[in-house]
Amino acid sequence: METKWLEDFVSLAETRSFSRSAQLRHVTQPAFSRRIQALEAWAGVDLVDRSSYPTRLTSAGQMLLPQALEIIGSLQAAHNLMRGHQTSAQDMIEFAVPHSLAFTFFPHWVMDLRQRFGAFKSRLIGLNVHDAVMHLTEGSCDLLLAYHHASQPLQLNPERYEMLSLGTETLAPYARADADGEPLFRLPGRPRARVPYLGYAGGAYLGRMVDLLLKQASEPLYLDPIYETDMAEGLKAMALEGHGLAFLPASSVKKEVRARRLVPAGPSQADKAFEVTIEIRLYRERPEVSRHSKAAAQALWDYLSQAAEAAREQARR
Repeated sequence: METKWLEDFVSLAETRSFSRSAQLRHVTQPAFSRRIQALEAWAGVDLVDRSSYPTRLTSAGQMLLPQALEIIGSLQAAHNLMRGHQTSAQDMIEFAVPHSLAFTFFPHWVMDLRQRFGAFKSRLIGLNVHDAVMHLTEGSCDLLLAYHHASQPLQLNPERYEMLSLGTETLAPYARADADGEPLFRLPGRPRARVPYLGYAGGAYLGRMVDLLLKQASEPLYLDPIYETDMAEGLKAMALEGHGLAFLPASSVKKEVRARRLVPAGPSQADKAFEVTIEIRLYRERPEVSRHSKAAAQALWDYLSQAAEAAREQARR
């Protein structure tokens, strides 16, 4: 039994729609359906009547629903109680951060903040994008740092969550440089000389952005996928060893590009067709609906909000 199965079940009882609940729970519909099936396998009985629309619970499901609500409520109360005992951690700001941002953006951002805002304590929880979002929605962190692109928005209810824009990141192709400083591999490749391609694992946010770039390419691409991982740092390590071409966040390869260990690998240095700009955002629960709040996190948010407003005012002048 996993707690999230009960939370999925309660959501389905409320929405009466597999697709809507999957969206609210930040998972794909097939994954959501498998979790409901796992709960039914644990219970040993069908909990959902799939022959009707909108979806409704079976008699067994109706019997389980109040028990599920009680269990979830008790667990949340226990969680809040334990957090209440963490008096020493009240000044510790907890960030849920996808792995790629944890390695690239976060360290420099925090260092800059400490110089402008002042010293503060932080705890980084490195996760994939889905789990990072779940940490925020489950109340297990103070702030969520994440990428945003109009084609791949995070499904967070703006009535419950607010956000600040912190800047942008550029995703572009890179490869190891040869003795002449040219990329060992370059897009678009040729039918008989395919580019060894280092890609993101299925479901990775940056992988979805790369897929969008490749689908929008104005010319045929000849790629030979030879390796994949869900971490940008893993792709960078493979590219540095000369295994192939990888799409990487520009901030993660600044040192390597300056040292000419990695170089842009588009059709030409001036060609930006295979680059995409992604926004970096910070999210939190709105104070009026927040399940827990910390003065330190509030102070940091207020500072960032004021800085963002000052920047917008400067841009209008």
